[in-house]
Amino acid sequence: MWFWPAFRRPSFYTWTFTAALIIALLHASLDQSQAADPGPKRVLMLHSFGPRFKPWSDYAEAIRSQISQQWQMPVDFLDHSLVDARQADASAEASFVEYLRSLYFRRPVDLIVAIGAPAAVFVQHNRQQLFPVTPMIFTAVEQRRVEKEKLTAYDTVVAVAHDFPAAFDNILRIFPLTKTIAVVNGTSPNEVFWEKEMRRELAPFSGRVELRWYNERSFEQILKDAASLPPHSAVFWHLMNVDAAGVAHEANAALNKLSASANAPIFSYDGSFFGEAIVGGPMHSVMELSQITAAVAIRIFNGEKAGDIKTPSTGFATPKFDWRQMERWGIGESNLPPGSTIHFRQPRVWERYSWQIGMIIAVILAQAGLITALLNAHRQRRLAEVQSAQRTRELATVSRFATAGELTASIAHEINQPLGAILTNAEAADEMLKSPTPDIGELREIVKDILDDDRRATEVIRRTRSLLKKAPFEPKVSDLNEVARETVTLLSPVIAGRQVELKSILAAIALPIICDHIQLQQVIINLVVNAMDAMTNKPSEKRIISIRTSKVENFAELSVSDRGPGIPEGKIDQVFEPFFTSKAEGMGMGLSIARTIIEAHSGRIWAENRDHGGASFRIRLPLVLNRQRIGLGSAAGQTALG
Repeated sequence: MWFWPAFRRPSFYTWTFTAALIIALLHASLDQSQAADPGPKRVLMLHSFGPRFKPWSDYAEAIRSQISQQWQMPVDFLDHSLVDARQADASAEASFVEYLRSLYFRRPVDLIVAIGAPAAVFVQHNRQQLFPVTPMIFTAVEQRRVEKEKLTAYDTVVAVAHDFPAAFDNILRIFPLTKTIAVVNGTSPNEVFWEKEMRRELAPFSGRVELRWYNERSFEQILKDAASLPPHSAVFWHLMNVDAAGVAHEANAALNKLSASANAPIFSYDGSFFGEAIVGGPMHSVMELSQITAAVAIRIFNGEKAGDIKTPSTGFATPKFDWRQMERWGIGESNLPPGSTIHFRQPRVWERYSWQIGMIIAVILAQAGLITALLNAHRQRRLAEVQSAQRTRELATVSRFATAGELTASIAHEINQPLGAILTNAEAADEMLKSPTPDIGELREIVKDILDDDRRATEVIRRTRSLLKKAPFEPKVSDLNEVARETVTLLSPVIAGRQVELKSILAAIALPIICDHIQLQQVIINLVVNAMDAMTNKPSEKRIISIRTSKVENFAELSVSDRGPGIPEGKIDQVFEPFFTSKAEGMGMGLSIARTIIEAHSGRIWAENRDHGGASFRIRLPLVLNRQRIGLGSAAGQTALG
């Protein structure tokens, strides 16, 4: 603390010295605080033209991202754009330099990153006024745009090397018939510089193609001319920051408009333009250069001197192409340079959904195979059913012939009786006709007897022919009682010849069923013949067969019972199996055929032993209800219901 004598006043110089001392103490305190807490690195990003002008806008964004990732600590980016890059203006440039000095004089930045050729030229012209000892990186700049003799110990360069002849060779490789290449370039100082360089480097191409320069045209004129380029033309996009009309073009707006209207493919030298309108080829890689620039910045942050960091210029990266533009202009992959990569390729349906399509095809094939197998199985089953039905009919016919063979003697005897009576009556009539006065009344009686005997013989033949007839299955409405009655009549000669007593006990009511008359007769005959065979060794007085019909609920039932030895225990379930027989001379097919016929009539047949000896075979068939009978109508044929 300062104490002043009461009798003296402090002078002006004393006050000045005191204020200076206080300010010095405050600065010392602030410096100590900053040393203890340095804070984030401050990076001045100096843009050419502005933050939205390509190609440098893409490089700036990528450099910021890479520095943040590699440094992994806070970084304060400060962005400024040149005000005189679009056209030379010395007074504006001086004002901008003074603005930057006043803005960062008291708190200088840690690093300056000059992005693009205009920024590099600006910094080198004003290096002494703009922080002469602040580390500086010139990046995203072509090596020819850096004045190496003006570089200081605090400067380092991350440059690229353009190769315009290589870019044009790429165009001619892909389109060997190219006759015209239109070069798009602006009128800013930087673009004017590159027009001269391109004309010099591309001079050897003048004999191969026509170079059409667009630098003296407004963008509207460029669009109009590009839309009417001659066949076998191409467009080379260099820069269009400012056109001949003085209009500035940010981002890719101008390039996209040109792509929409031009009748030729567009190529370029820098990857920042790739992704919408450019076919592709060898170009500078934004990511590669940004990663190198960020790595250099990190080295400077870590204390290395910028002038000691030497980085070779980078050339074009591996050629890359846009699949969409290739499809648009009909460019085949075989025309691309070796090692090229293709971007934005739209995967084909098979590539996008390969496993789904494969699964669907597998399911369809499996279903097709299963359906084919089922259809084949169904066809084979139908064929087997048809063949089985055919074999059954043939076996049934054979069985009927076998039965007829057993009935031959009885049939012959039954026919011989009416035939003998006819002969006797005919002889008697002949003798009477020889008489001069024949008895007409007696002759009428003889003729009547002859007619009756003839009908009797005819009926025997009809029944025999019906039994032996090989006809298809013809279901009709019949009365089970009538079927049984006709069968008994047909079998009566055999029954009499084998000295068997046949008892027929038929239901008092009609039992209408749908059946094939002949096949059902065959079943009954088979059961009766089997019953007679079972009683061969029995005395004649015990050879009794009973045929009964009855109604059981909605079924008609017929039973054939005998007094034979019955069916051996354990064999009841086998008697209907094919080739099962208890006869020495039997084939074992009769009952099997009988079961097939009954099941074809939606019925059931079974066997059982009687309590007092013998066996009983039962047939149960569904009755025809009144509504069914009405529905059948005339198709059912005439019934035998009486």
